[in-house]
Amino acid sequence: MYKYIIRRILIFIPMLFALSVVVFALSKAAPGDPFTTMLDPNIDRSVFEERKEALGLNDPIPVQYFRWVSSAVQGDFGESIVYNQRPVMDLIKVRFWNTIYLGIVALFFTLIVAIPIGIYSARNPYSLLDYGATGFSFLGLAIPNFFFGLLAIYFLSIQFGWFPAQGTVSGTDVSGLEEFIDRIHHMILPGITLGLAGTATYMRYMRSEVLDVLGSDYIRTAKAKGMSDRNVLYKHTLRNALIPIITLMGFEFGVLIGGAVITEQVFNYPGLGTLFLDAIINRDYPIVMALALIFGIFILVGNLLADIFYSVVDPRIRYD
Repeated sequence: MYKYIIRRILIFIPMLFALSVVVFALSKAAPGDPFTTMLDPNIDRSVFEERKEALGLNDPIPVQYFRWVSSAVQGDFGESIVYNQRPVMDLIKVRFWNTIYLGIVALFFTLIVAIPIGIYSARNPYSLLDYGATGFSFLGLAIPNFFFGLLAIYFLSIQFGWFPAQGTVSGTDVSGLEEFIDRIHHMILPGITLGLAGTATYMRYMRSEVLDVLGSDYIRTAKAKGMSDRNVLYKHTLRNALIPIITLMGFEFGVLIGGAVITEQVFNYPGLGTLFLDAIINRDYPIVMALALIFGIFILVGNLLADIFYSVVDPRIRYD
């Protein structure tokens, strides 16, 4: 297994290179530049041309790419053009953990809701809860995140006042355990909103896989030998039914980070998503390229973790 993990990590190098090329090419193919939104008829255009020359935006494309890649490898993504030339890495560090915590909360809600309900629906097919879970799954897949977020804000925040509608903390005067609880309180609504589609998907996959495994010959054999339903479920059924869920979790690891863009904007949550969207609107391409690269790396890491967990869940999988 260790050799396999090392090979997969080594494969990251060409994959990251391809990812960096795509990110850089798309940013250069986008129309306009950061100075397009700053043009003022009262300012001489030569001022902006001098600024572009100083930033190296007039250099040949290959020169710009290799300069960006060599700096990115060292953790330097340049300076923001819009945010008063602040280092891009500093802007990312300020918001990075907010997005990570939000993704963890969303994944937590997804797993504690989807897996138990999916198992129950499979063990009790065509029951009232099964029909209800199926209806919830279709709604969860059909309703856009931003629309569900607006409904959650209106009913759960404005009407009932159960949860805050925006931000990460209530104020700067909280600390310690009170601050931790306050942050969790602020992340519940955006976390549920972000994990809605994932919950619906996991629920359907879990129900389908458990139904398939329960109909397998080795499950009937285990029951015929007198094994209890509890042991059949936890020792044999779940171990095999969780394999596709692990596949989804590998992709979900990156999707939750990158997919928080709209959710964070709806709840005015200061994370990477809001920073990414603001950078796109203002054409602040150093930030756009850095975040797009980071989101891609998260997806690659998620796929690697999924492959590693395969061998843990399924003993039939072995890597030379």
